Amino acid sequence: MKKKLFLIATALFFLCINIFLYLSFTMRLGNNYSGASQLRMVDVKRFLPFEETSELARCDSSLHFTGKDKLPVLDGAAALVPVYASVIDNIYPEGCVTYEGGVFSDDNLYGENFADDSVMQYQNTIRGFDAMIDGSVDLFFTAHPSKEQLKSAADKNVELEIVPIGLEAFVFFVNSKNPVDALESAQIKDIYRGNIRNWKEVGGSNRMINPMLRIKGSGSQTMMEKFMDGDMITKRDPLAVFGGCIGYSFRYYLSGMVANKNVKMLSVDGIYPSKENIQNGSYPIFDNFYVVYRKDNENENVQKIVDWLLSDEGQSMIEACGYVGL
Repeated sequence: MKKKLFLIATALFFLCINIFLYLSFTMRLGNNYSGASQLRMVDVKRFLPFEETSELARCDSSLHFTGKDKLPVLDGAAALVPVYASVIDNIYPEGCVTYEGGVFSDDNLYGENFADDSVMQYQNTIRGFDAMIDGSVDLFFTAHPSKEQLKSAADKNVELEIVPIGLEAFVFFVNSKNPVDALESAQIKDIYRGNIRNWKEVGGSNRMINPMLRIKGSGSQTMMEKFMDGDMITKRDPLAVFGGCIGYSFRYYLSGMVANKNVKMLSVDGIYPSKENIQNGSYPIFDNFYVVYRKDNENENVQKIVDWLLSDEGQSMIEACGYVGL
């Protein structure tokens, strides 16, 4: 009888411990909306030039290069892969995009294995921008370069041309289960300055806010620092892991490239970030995106591509990619 009572007491003890852990940790972490901000990489395979199944914007272009031309090397931020890949697909000759090992493979850090002689590269914002400064990339597609990137170019006595070629909204997003659908700009700034810490303060549940951050030097982080006037948190409260996430990115990157039905974009100041609201200027947080190149680049085809991007044909291609033209 004593053994049975001991076993029953032991079982009840561990049952109570498990219930406590579930209520205190598992349930909170499982319902904290954090799926909204999981790290996601671009599936570059969806945007490879000259592949029938690629999701590129194909248009009638009056500009065409041949294998005899000196072909500019293009690179860019993750959010703009569809744009510069579509440029190659529309005006470059087939065979100029090459891969190490002869075929595309995604068994690496970014999902690319472009060969050194390929006109398409994908080194993302930080490495790709440095490659453009060093001269191995001719045209770099990006959000506006950060102060640190501009200083890096100046330190190497490199003068840059920074040409706006389209518009893109900067958006904030949460998990679809989060009851909050809209925030004011001032509320977002208070969240990212640590002044608002609970969703109930902005009409949501009684739950901590977990404000996600991006890598320093990335296009989205540079835009966020601009929006925040450089005054924002640099690290999160460790306890915020128990709360519901909020994140930020560029609209098409979130809605088109790494789309997730469990994520919703927030209206800001009462305006939803639709293409129409970006183009008519009613959505409050948007900016140009750019093509950047060295002023001393002597390849005459660099300027031809820039001029084409600003033409009706180029702007139509940018629109067809899912972005907003100038």
